[in-house]
Amino acid sequence: TLQDMEQHPKYIQDFYQHELDRGLTANTVIHYHANIRKCLQYAFQIGMIRSNPADRVERPRKEKFKSEIYSGEELEQLFKAIQGDPSEFGVIMAAFYGLRRSEVVGLKWDAIDFENKKISIQHTVVTAKVNGTLTEIARDKTKTKSSCRTLPLIPACEQMLNKMKKEQEQNRKVCGKSYCTDYLDYIYVDPMGKRIRPDFLSQHFPDFLVAHQMKRIRFHDLRHSCASLLYANGVSLKEIQEWLGHSDISTTSNIYTHLDFSSKVSSANAIVNIFPENAKV
Repeated sequence: TLQDMEQHPKYIQDFYQHELDRGLTANTVIHYHANIRKCLQYAFQIGMIRSNPADRVERPRKEKFKSEIYSGEELEQLFKAIQGDPSEFGVIMAAFYGLRRSEVVGLKWDAIDFENKKISIQHTVVTAKVNGTLTEIARDKTKTKSSCRTLPLIPACEQMLNKMKKEQEQNRKVCGKSYCTDYLDYIYVDPMGKRIRPDFLSQHFPDFLVAHQMKRIRFHDLRHSCASLLYANGVSLKEIQEWLGHSDISTTSNIYTHLDFSSKVSSANAIVNIFPENAKV
């Protein structure tokens, strides 16, 4: 009861520890604490309790975020496992092209030039609060001017897009009037024609990795993985900047911190070769 928590704040502290012990991150428990404190503060304000017990417990220390990336081998395993999953298209586009989730969901058929083998990144779909309600906002522009870019259409992606186009046409015939016609311009839709939500990718992808016992990364980390693999294979920072659509090359330069250790060994060998009597790593 509220009175029990007021008299024994340790109950709240024990709950936090229980959640940490079962694998939740400190940041998640901090989020729990904020909500619990808010509820108990309301109870205090209306006189149900005489003090807020959440003020007498220690919340976990916030963890410094460190993103993870996938190596080329891990991406190959992911591509095999993800086949047929609703997130397959998003994963492929994020890993191959380094697209943001807003750019993946915002892709339209008119952005694909099958004849000249080009794909234009110029549409986005974002989620934002409008009058207190989460709403999807479609924009015919990207995050920044430099984010608007044209890239080569990779054969594997071209094949996947052709397959998706045929499936959408078939689904529309089968579903008839039940098929949603609001998003016919969009590539990434479900079998009923509804556009995939941006938050579906960020929510579903980690769950997929857990279910398949694969290393846990965020959906956005596929973009980082793409950048790191390009850099490790000799692509210049300027070229990577244009590929990813970064407005500032300093953002691109930060990818070095995401490189796998083998790439850093190669860099170390290049440096020690400058000096006499060196030994390779």
